[in-house]
Amino acid sequence: MTQYRIRENGAVVTESEFRAMYPNTSFPYVITEELVNDMGADVVFEGPQPTATKYQVTYRDGVEQVEGKWYTKYSVADMDDEAKAAVDEATKASNRTTRNTKLSDCDWTQLADVPLTEACKTAFATYRQALRDVDLLEPVWPEAPAEEWVA
Repeated sequence: MTQYRIRENGAVVTESEFRAMYPNTSFPYVITEELVNDMGADVVFEGPQPTATKYQVTYRDGVEQVEGKWYTKYSVADMDDEAKAAVDEATKASNRTTRNTKLSDCDWTQLADVPLTEACKTAFATYRQALRDVDLLEPVWPEAPAEEWVA
């Protein structure tokens, strides 16, 4: 969304608001930076967003001038406890789905009539238990064993 900063009062407006400020002006389809400048405003370019941690959010915090051009300014804020809990629950739900898929993918290894070696069946049983024991908030996924078939 294109935005402009009005020099006279520092207000930041959208392109449609800018056009509405001049109802008797026929603007071209694409408004150039030169035209905006001639009308007493500056284009506001998208500024870089900081990197937030798992429990932080970025938010727009006005505009700032850098080397003569105006850019959106972003800041970072810590989440409150309720938002952190929601992030944790979403993470657990996603990881639970991953875990259940991994378990489902190797269900067949535990059937009695599957011709895998006993060592392989035991390795898969151990792997499946490790999947069940994974910390769903910060998982370390175990490696699936290789299939070893009875000759």
